[in-house]
Amino acid sequence: MSEVEFDQKFEILTDSLNAFAYNLTKNTEDARDLYQETAIRAITNRDKFKPDTNFKAWTFTIMKNIFINNYRKKSKSNTIIDSTDNLYFINSGGSAIENDASRNILMKELNRMIDSLEDSIRIPFIMHYEGYKYQEIADLFKLPLGTVKSRIFFARKALKEMIKESYGDYSLVRSLSA
Repeated sequence: MSEVEFDQKFEILTDSLNAFAYNLTKNTEDARDLYQETAIRAITNRDKFKPDTNFKAWTFTIMKNIFINNYRKKSKSNTIIDSTDNLYFINSGGSAIENDASRNILMKELNRMIDSLEDSIRIPFIMHYEGYKYQEIADLFKLPLGTVKSRIFFARKALKEMIKESYGDYSLVRSLSA
């Protein structure tokens, strides 16, 4: 295929290539850049085009491959690898860091209250809190299922009373009954 024939065929596809470029990029300027890069690549590689094949498919494939390669380059350039040892730089963003001091104090107080319970109700309560099922606790201690449920109920009730004495009628008391 001669240079003139090649240029004529490429000129005929200009509108289609521009539309396809816009469809890929969704941006007018990026579409123009993609079209220009496709034109340059097609012209510089015109010797690789086989005359009896689909010229339109060949040029569209060039454009699609350029778009994919550019997309991959952009996505790799947006990946930040931080090799600093100091985490101050990572955590120094504009977001506020919540102070957990009051929550930590409350949890220490709650753990102290749990530790003050009698072993017969404290141990099943802790096991249930850690995820053991009622039946597993009953089997482990060789107790009836109802007894295990009652002990856990009494532990909750005792904790509610201790919290109510220390802090009044807070919503924390209601969350323990859940």
